[in-house]
Amino acid sequence: MASDAKLKEDLPSLTDRIVATYKQIGTINHLGHCPLPNYEIIISALEDLKEIIYPGYRRREGLHMGNITYHVGDIIDGLHDKLTTQIARALQHDERLKRERGECDPDEKTDYEAKGQAMAIEFLNRLPKLRDQLSTDVQAAYDGDPACRSLDEVIFCYPGLEAVSVFRIAHELYTLGVPFIPRMMTEWAHKQTGIDIHPGATIGNYFFIDHGTGVVIGQTCEIGEHVKLYQGVTLGALSFDTDSDGNLVRGMKRHPTIEDHVVIYANATVLGGRTTVGHNSVIASSVWLTRSVDPHTTVLLEKPRLRLRSETPPEEISEEVNFQI
Repeated sequence: MASDAKLKEDLPSLTDRIVATYKQIGTINHLGHCPLPNYEIIISALEDLKEIIYPGYRRREGLHMGNITYHVGDIIDGLHDKLTTQIARALQHDERLKRERGECDPDEKTDYEAKGQAMAIEFLNRLPKLRDQLSTDVQAAYDGDPACRSLDEVIFCYPGLEAVSVFRIAHELYTLGVPFIPRMMTEWAHKQTGIDIHPGATIGNYFFIDHGTGVVIGQTCEIGEHVKLYQGVTLGALSFDTDSDGNLVRGMKRHPTIEDHVVIYANATVLGGRTTVGHNSVIASSVWLTRSVDPHTTVLLEKPRLRLRSETPPEEISEEVNFQI
């Protein structure tokens, strides 16, 4: 059946009703002449950065020491321009929010472009150190997974490395004071991998997330070196303090500290800013932990019960098996 052309006559009225909501509900639209960071360009910059960090594994093939300088130099030049503009936009919008969502000030004296360029240059200068740090994460994945056959397999295949790579990039921007963009990056990685790492977290070298799906690491979490997490681990907040008006108190340490050489198995939950897991400890699967544990401690559930129910005739009674993790 053909569409009814008369029904389309109502579309202008619908458009007017939708546009009217932009004045009524101004909290979820951004109109005006102050551009926000561009999501597609931010993700494009991420892909450029991963091409530099892991050359030969991503877009360009046939790289060698004879052409790598030109290739990296070309990407760095483009990143300078992308990041300068996007950071400048983020800084300007952040300042606008501090003015309680005021309009762009036509007499604004701040040179956001110059600030954005300075931050972009400082960030790019951190890339050699960032590559060194990520090389330890690749090694940790290979050393920690007996199913892995090579470092190449880690770089090509492991979602944990993808999430950690984006986190480490975003964390450097976060520590420089760049607003919005670090969170845009890590939430993109969250969508891609199912691993949610806030860019404000602090994570040491040789960090490995095995399998990965469902891992959550909060903003004020501090993680040492040689730490291994399995899928479903949550390093979260125990509660949220509020002020006298009932608003959340921000800027406090809300998430746990995980010291060196700790292993946390699948679906374990560790909560609270005062909670510390001491070095060389093991947290078993499905543990709920809200208090600190000393170094060299194993934390596990006490005597869980496995019940096996058979389909055999009634005279063959079901058996119950007690076991310890």
